[in-house]
Amino acid sequence: MPAASKSAKDFFRPLAVGAPMPPREIPARPSRAIHFFDPSNAKMAAKVPDMIGTVDVLLGNLEDAIKADNKVAAREGLVEIAQANDFGGTQLWTRINALDSPWVLDDLTTLVPAIGDKLDVIMVPKVQGAEDIHYVDRLLAQLEAKAGIEKPILVHAILETARGVANIEEICGASPRMQGLSLGPADLAADRRMKTTRVGGGHPGYLVREDPDPQQPDKHRAIFQQDLWHYTIARMVDACAMHGIYAYYGPFGDIADVTACEDQFRNAFLLGCVGTWSLHPKQIAIAKKVFSPSVEDVAHAKRVVAAMGDGTGAVMLDGKMEDDASLKQCLVMVELAEQLADIDPDLKAAYDAIEVDA
Repeated sequence: MPAASKSAKDFFRPLAVGAPMPPREIPARPSRAIHFFDPSNAKMAAKVPDMIGTVDVLLGNLEDAIKADNKVAAREGLVEIAQANDFGGTQLWTRINALDSPWVLDDLTTLVPAIGDKLDVIMVPKVQGAEDIHYVDRLLAQLEAKAGIEKPILVHAILETARGVANIEEICGASPRMQGLSLGPADLAADRRMKTTRVGGGHPGYLVREDPDPQQPDKHRAIFQQDLWHYTIARMVDACAMHGIYAYYGPFGDIADVTACEDQFRNAFLLGCVGTWSLHPKQIAIAKKVFSPSVEDVAHAKRVVAAMGDGTGAVMLDGKMEDDASLKQCLVMVELAEQLADIDPDLKAAYDAIEVDA
């Protein structure tokens, strides 16, 4: 006999007595760059106060990039940093250790009571299915209730396994806490047995080749490198949009190749991702540039909005037809520009200078 399903009414009830009410909508807070830092690294930790306000998200990393001997120091360091700073408009996230690790329980039972009021999002690595989110969801509710946390901490899942990708829709809908998904290309590549050792980005061997010229069969044929991650990112974007949460590109490991990094970030932005990870300060500038609509795009979007009036019918602008579907596309652009203008003075000045002439 099949198990009784949960009532829809129960979905937005706290999972522990005294826990805050689960969110009914995930706010669209700008998060163009999620900048990772090692809380156990004194030099890196010392830079955090100066980075507040310059990056949308600061993430204290406790997982893979932290050696086993430094796990406790990273956890304690994150507590110290959070307690010592006012983050203002900058979000504070953390990536906890994997759910099958010996450190994750201490991560949660330490961080929530100590800094749960400052933590916006907890990133969970290697999520396999809804059961992983259910575990974290219930535990967070219990810890929030015990600590008197008034605002629920949101959850972000990293797609790093084939099973996680296969279960992507159920992961996105597993909890009202779900904030979004990130692509974890290195672990996912290994789990899929992909033949690449790169952390994100393309591969010169993944290509299509121009057809041969029948008249000149020995002539050089142009090749076009393809995107290894297009399928997965597209699945992420659809699943997140379906559940009202947000998709992110993950790490781009070749820090020196800023051109390819910008290209990969832009591909993700165009497909619907709202941000990406930053592993080095130089990637912050790239992410802020790429995940902010250009002045030209915002100007065009505002022209369409102004010309469409009540949103019905169709108009011609610069020889192109714009209709209700065009309006919806443009509203996405305008709304993002407004959100970014609230936190970025340079963008505000640029966007405010736009003169709309329909």
